[in-house]
Amino acid sequence: MTAIADPRAPHTAPRRTGLNLEKWGWIYMRVSGVLLIVLIFGHLFVNLLTGEGIHQIDFAFVGGKLSSPFWQWWDVLMLWLALIHGANGMRTVTNDYVTHNGVRRTLIWAIWLVAAFLILLGTLVVFTFDPCPAGAAANLLPDFCSAS
Repeated sequence: MTAIADPRAPHTAPRRTGLNLEKWGWIYMRVSGVLLIVLIFGHLFVNLLTGEGIHQIDFAFVGGKLSSPFWQWWDVLMLWLALIHGANGMRTVTNDYVTHNGVRRTLIWAIWLVAAFLILLGTLVVFTFDPCPAGAAANLLPDFCSAS
């Protein structure tokens, strides 16, 4: 007859050494979640509750915000944190529900490649955005654009 181990007995599996990616992923999710709450509510407050509210949002408003380094970095930080947070969450769900190792590995690589591509594309858009495009109607442009 086999005896059942005492449930209060310490687990005797050998400890792994090295970087614990799951622990750091867990910590990242908590820290980025708190930062995202601050960034998102700040974004919503400025866009919807100040000035004329939602009626102020047009190309000139966005162009004015994205011409400021402060708002560029605010938006890029929000973009990076959100995409990495989302990709890490999708990785966790994939690890939980995909049982075939090859499929799981492929999906996780695809998740991170798509996240990296979107981060690169979004960062380029924010930092290369021209709020004063040539040939645009003057009434759509921000006040700081010269009418030429």
